[in-house]
This record gives sequence, structure tokens and C-alpha cells, in this order.
Amino acid sequence: MYSKILVAEDLKSITDGIHTLLEELNIPITEQVQYCDDAFLKIKKSVLDGEPYELLITDLSFKKDHRNEKYTSGEELVEAVKSEYPSVKVIVYSIDDRIQKIRRLFEKFEIDGYVCKGRKGIQELKDAIFLTYNGKQYISDQVSQALRNTNSVNIDDFDIILLSYLAKGHIQDEISQLLKNQNITPNSLSTIEKRINKMKNIMDVQNTVHLIAVSKDMGLI
Repeated sequence: MYSKILVAEDLKSITDGIHTLLEELNIPITEQVQYCDDAFLKIKKSVLDGEPYELLITDLSFKKDHRNEKYTSGEELVEAVKSEYPSVKVIVYSIDDRIQKIRRLFEKFEIDGYVCKGRKGIQELKDAIFLTYNGKQYISDQVSQALRNTNSVNIDDFDIILLSYLAKGHIQDEISQLLKNQNITPNSLSTIEKRINKMKNIMDVQNTVHLIAVSKDMGLI
């Protein structure tokens, strides 16, 4: 079983529940933080000290306050941890059940488990801890079937970039120039128009406003 676990969660009621579970599992070292930056710094220090955390359990949503944070969401934290310290296993424990967001976490960041908060959340988190320790992935039942659906929306990283710019109010000409400024290819106006139209067809929407709304509902942006 894991011997050192870090929990990133900003709600005390949730943290208390996780802490009780980890005590029941007799995890020797467990620590909790309320900010993503603190979580990353603790993981970094633990690696430098030669005593790394084996597992990070993190929420996706963190309430903003007076602190100026580099990592403002659990997704950003997961990306940073998996990029810098891939040996650290990650279980996301979140109320967010948007399939595209969850799929992105598994496919792009290679998380080890996803547990949906709810009535069975703590029990599922317990199962996830055991499974991930034994080298297996865990996905909550309520989203696992949808994740296995091969007919889901096929949206890649370039599409996400376009959606993000559209959501900020940029028109296609501006997006083309922004991509060129960042040396991102393809960046031609015709390519951007084709990709946006492709996404409209996939999501069965008629205009850009509806495209952005559906994309947000799906957790793409």
C-alpha cells in the first residue's frame, strides 16, 4: 500500500472525509493542501529530498482568493505534476462528470484514476487507491460507460486552442495572426475556417455562439 499521499482540496469537509479514509487505510504519511501551487511545491521538494509522494489526490476546481497562483486549477496541477514527475500517481476526485474533460485527463495527462464525488465517492476513492497502487486505472462507474463509447466527439489539442480563442471573442482573422505570432501551425485562415466548421458539424450547432456554449458544457474549454 502507499506510504506517502498528498491531498489537494480546498473544502475542509471533503478533506476531512479523505483524511479519515487514509487513516483507516493506515497510510503512514498523509498531508493536505488547499492550493495547487502548494501541492506542486511539496511534490517537488519531496522528490529533491529523496522521499517523494507516491500518490496525489486532487480536485479540479479551486476557489480563487487573494493569492496569486501559478496553477489555478486541478487540471493545471495534474499537467505540471505528470510532466515533471510522471512516477507520481494521480487520482482526480471531482464533482465534474463531463466526459470530454475526463477523457482528456486520461489521454493527455495519463492520470491513474478518476473518482466522482457523491454518495459513493469515499468508497470509490478507497477502491481507486487499491487499484492504482496495483498498477491499474480506476474510473467511477457513472462515467466509465460513456468513456468507453467509441462514437464520442473527436476533438484534438488544435481544436481546443481555436475554441479557447473563440470563447475570448477573437474572430478568425485574429486567430490566424495569433497562431502565426506563436509559430503554431497550421495557421492559415482557410484551415481555421475548415476546423471550426468541422466542430460545428460534429456538435450539430449552427453558429459560433452555440459552439462555444456546447464546448463549455462538454468541458472542452
